[in-house]
Amino acid sequence: TAFRLLTEDRIPTRLLCFSDDMDGMRKIPENVPDRAALEPYLQMPLSDVPNPFGGDYESFAAHNNAMLRRFLDTFGFDYEFASATEYYKSGKFDDVLIKATEKYQKIMDVMLPTLGAERQATYSPFLPISPTSGRVLYVPMKDVNAKDGTITFEDETGEDITVSVTGGKVKLQWKPDFGMRWAALDVDFEMFGKDHMTNAPIYDKICNILGGKAPEHFVYELFLDEKGEKISKSKGNGLTIDEWLTYASPESLALYNFQKPKTAKKLYFDVIPKAVDEYYTFVQKYDQMPVEQKLQNPAWHIHSGAIPQIDMPVPFAMLLNLVSASNAENKDVLWAFISRYAPGVTAETHPALDALVGYAIRYFDDFVKPTKSFKAPDDIERKALEQLDEKLASLAGDADGAAIQDAVLDVARAIERYQDPKKKGPDGGPGVSVAWFSALYQLLLGQEKGPRFGSFVALYGIAETREMIRKALAGELAA
Repeated sequence: TAFRLLTEDRIPTRLLCFSDDMDGMRKIPENVPDRAALEPYLQMPLSDVPNPFGGDYESFAAHNNAMLRRFLDTFGFDYEFASATEYYKSGKFDDVLIKATEKYQKIMDVMLPTLGAERQATYSPFLPISPTSGRVLYVPMKDVNAKDGTITFEDETGEDITVSVTGGKVKLQWKPDFGMRWAALDVDFEMFGKDHMTNAPIYDKICNILGGKAPEHFVYELFLDEKGEKISKSKGNGLTIDEWLTYASPESLALYNFQKPKTAKKLYFDVIPKAVDEYYTFVQKYDQMPVEQKLQNPAWHIHSGAIPQIDMPVPFAMLLNLVSASNAENKDVLWAFISRYAPGVTAETHPALDALVGYAIRYFDDFVKPTKSFKAPDDIERKALEQLDEKLASLAGDADGAAIQDAVLDVARAIERYQDPKKKGPDGGPGVSVAWFSALYQLLLGQEKGPRFGSFVALYGIAETREMIRKALAGELAA
């Protein structure tokens, strides 16, 4: 979108999504069913491995490709899908593969210095597909015939076999394959993960050797799991697209992907609420931004300049606390609170909020509820809760979030434990420590943190909040 805007659509663009589905299955992924059934297919091209998930897909690769395309379709990408198996077997790479036989020694001159002595002795950029077993073979070449476009190697049977490099009988090792694709497809721009960065000069050299012009690169950082470890395809230790979309909108995931591409980010369930609320904040701010700043707003890129009009009166983080406090199991319970808090707002007038309500219930049930742990109040906390109850009782029933927040702060300012000398109160005295709000969430909601407490009380209700305080003081919550 950015390129099209900058060039005013004068330069045609194609976004090619390339699947390396002809790679041999070197390990059996840990997150597939019946792993033992896949053992006979080790080293075979993924497009020849049966689909372990069953269904209508003819191979493991077909299943994976379908999942990838569904992801791209969900996010509205305008792309052309390319399968390595189809490109190799249909002959789309044949001309460049023939050239690779002609430039074999130059390719080896690039590759061999990057390898250890043992690997150098057996390395070949060509990986033949065994005509007897169907496996991708990592074997040295006995002959490379540029005139005939053939290679000769020792098959698993011990027999010397000569095959053409065309028609899908051979594929390239992954580093030469990168450069070959760039040359064959005349690629102008490619994004790849940080793990490819050190090999980019190799890809460039091989592309140039094969008659192409190396493209511009953009390197992005890798996602990490909850423990800060690299996400592994074989371990399946990351958060899947389907899992994210169970608890939040596609747009929230698009935002998380868009932000800070050169910074390693943890991709796990705890990041979802923040991403959801940040997305709606960007959307709602867009119209008020100066023209020169709008292109810096992620919403412009997510929606290709066509920003939807969305009013989100209740943020996702607050909905999660509302589910927690009300023990809601269906949307109707939450909508009763929302409609009281924001008159005129309904599921029909605010469909995006209605969807968020559903997400909040699912997210709470699966991730918040199992970890809830209420704290029993100590003597100081009991006194603080009693004073808070009195303060809330003195407020008007329709007090807004700001008035309630002021009342909550007033209680804490008089209690030494919750004073923060680094902050200043309205009277010049100490401000309020975050420990006060942490205590409230642990005592009343069984959580360590939450959104602005005054706004939450305004949504949940003063009377309902006082009932929570009563239960906390009576020992009914931490029981």
